[in-house]
Amino acid sequence: MLGLHGGMAESGELAARCEARGIRFTGSGAAASRLAFDKVAAKAAAARAGIATPPTLTLETAAAALATYGKLVAKPVADGSSYGLLFVERPDDLRTLGEAAQQEAYLIEPFIAGVEATCGVLEQDGAVIALPPVEIRPADGAFDYTAKYLAPTTREICPASFGEQVNAALQEAAVTAHAAIGASGYSRSDFIVTADRVIFLEINTLPGLTRASLFPKELAAQGIAFDAFLHGQDQVGGGTASLSGIAAAGAVGR
Repeated sequence: MLGLHGGMAESGELAARCEARGIRFTGSGAAASRLAFDKVAAKAAAARAGIATPPTLTLETAAAALATYGKLVAKPVADGSSYGLLFVERPDDLRTLGEAAQQEAYLIEPFIAGVEATCGVLEQDGAVIALPPVEIRPADGAFDYTAKYLAPTTREICPASFGEQVNAALQEAAVTAHAAIGASGYSRSDFIVTADRVIFLEINTLPGLTRASLFPKELAAQGIAFDAFLHGQDQVGGGTASLSGIAAAGAVGR
């Protein structure tokens, strides 16, 4: 499972096939991955658990919302890696959003000014551990696909420099989101940190595990060797699949 990212792997489809055939696998089960992959449903689950989330807007109300908020952000309901991320700042951008929404469902929210952060959760020896958060400082101010994968000046600070109180709030929210969607093994939740609160954006049940990925940075900051993490996951989620060979193949995504 760890050698795959996005698509049928992250949507829960592959997990469902494994469950149907009794094939052991790592990480969350099909139901949790399916819920997490749907950004609208995952956000609703997080909100029910008491985590702050942005308002959800509609395409029909986007023009009025743009006038109210000044800037909107939109992203496909189902996918990761900041694929399809759009910023709506002018009336012309509404046309671009409308065209994109004709191809696939979009989640539309007010743009919230703040610092992006992410926080991993690890289940280990029966305990649920929140890893040290990562503070993300994108090259151009937006953590889109280019900033995430291509821009050398994007900074990913781990542990985050927000201070003890904010880092603790990120960790608490990440653990709560992990439980809210029924994740198991490990997950990583994304947030915006504003002047007065931590706001949930989305959760990943299959965070990337490459050298450039965020979850391994958090493991290292926690003092957990990557090999130890891999071998420690052999009792997680769908079963007891060994991760050593999968990791050697290289996971994709962040």
